[in-house]
Amino acid sequence: MQNLPKKIRSRKLNSIVDLTAMVSVSFLLIIFFMVAAELRKPKVMDLSLPTPSSEEFDCVLHCYPTGANRTITVLLDDKDKIITYFGNLYTLIENPKKIDYGKDGIRKELFQKNKSIREYSAAIGRPKSGAIVIIKPSKKSNFKNLVDILDEMAIAGIDTYAIVNDFSIEEEKLLASN
Repeated sequence: MQNLPKKIRSRKLNSIVDLTAMVSVSFLLIIFFMVAAELRKPKVMDLSLPTPSSEEFDCVLHCYPTGANRTITVLLDDKDKIITYFGNLYTLIENPKKIDYGKDGIRKELFQKNKSIREYSAAIGRPKSGAIVIIKPSKKSNFKNLVDILDEMAIAGIDTYAIVNDFSIEEEKLLASN
């Protein structure tokens, strides 16, 4: 027999798939979705307000004279301006004053008033009664000021506060004069 050329068979190579890039992309996607899910969670601040039909809250402010002795009104205006007064606007316990934000401003004032109100309340037999703060942001005030004053409520330990948006004519004059 003649020497016939041998058939050349192709050798099958073992195919190796490198999955390093796929694993890296997978981990990056997992990390991205975990971070995105964490950032998507709503960030909220606890705010406990009395219900509008709360007769106790209305009566504390209007019926009993001790309500006025516990009430601090905080008026918020533009350019970080705060004006506070203690008591009812018509029967002021202290004259209105302009106060700044921060530890030496509104925080110090709230601490002192809340402490003196709690001491007075404990002396008359109501140990858990603290200050009632009414926060009145004007139309000119910004959202940052409202958040800042709510932070001050939490820091100062004020348990009872309300956000009210109706200004009396006297309060508008008070803001305009200061």
